[in-house]
Amino acid sequence: MTQDFLQFIFSGLTSGAIYALIALGFCVVHNTMGIVNFTQVDFVSLGGMLLYSALFSVGLSMPIALLAAVFGVSLVAMFVERVGIRPARSTDPLVLIFLTIGLSIILRGVMALLWGKNRMAVPSLTSDDPLRLLNAAIMPQTLWILALTAIAIALLAWFYRRTRLGLMMRAVATNPRAAAVVGLPLGRVRMLTFGLAGALGGLAGVLVTPITTLSHDVGVLLGLKGFAAAILGGFGSLPGAIIGGLGLGLLESLSAGYISSAYKDVCAFVVLLLVLFVRPKGLMGR
Repeated sequence: MTQDFLQFIFSGLTSGAIYALIALGFCVVHNTMGIVNFTQVDFVSLGGMLLYSALFSVGLSMPIALLAAVFGVSLVAMFVERVGIRPARSTDPLVLIFLTIGLSIILRGVMALLWGKNRMAVPSLTSDDPLRLLNAAIMPQTLWILALTAIAIALLAWFYRRTRLGLMMRAVATNPRAAAVVGLPLGRVRMLTFGLAGALGGLAGVLVTPITTLSHDVGVLLGLKGFAAAILGGFGSLPGAIIGGLGLGLLESLSAGYISSAYKDVCAFVVLLLVLFVRPKGLMGR
């Protein structure tokens, strides 16, 4: 009984960490620009695709390939903001949201052209030999996902609190008009915010790719669950995104283990709806 419970917990934390990274990407852009960036789902797919190319086309080692993939997604994300979002004449958030949906479709099409539509596989970061904890089998990839997610969250907190650029992003998120009045470069800050969101999405992609099949649209379902996690935690709240992601992952895993894998998504989203009935702004929303 304990063995099964621990197995479900680690499985839920693995999925939840991925959802949390994606949810953080959604929240970072929303806080600075006031929009829902649906290209975030494609940053997840792109991270896996770039990791695949870095490993098998360029021949880089896994650590270098991982960093190169995350950095590459960040560059693409900044390019998307500079070329696809900033030239829009409308400042209506609804128009910009639909614009990100269109850009998402374009990104997915470009990935399908460059990498094809066939399923691909990427090796784990380290060996696949499972570890044992109270007779529960834990894959090394799970520990890598949890560890690198924790490091990313710690670096994000440090970035927002201790760096000049992080403080500028917080200022723009709090009051864009006042930030512009005092001379902060809004365009550059927003572009770098997209880059940060892309890095978070790319990291989620490179971490989840070894435990799932890789394709140009693999990030769609993961991205939507990350979006649901952001809503559950309170859209725009960074601590809420982490809590929402881990909570959603645990709900899915425990539902699959104790009820049925066919209903894991149903159970998780029913709980999401119940929480929103009680707290419409999410667990940590204000």
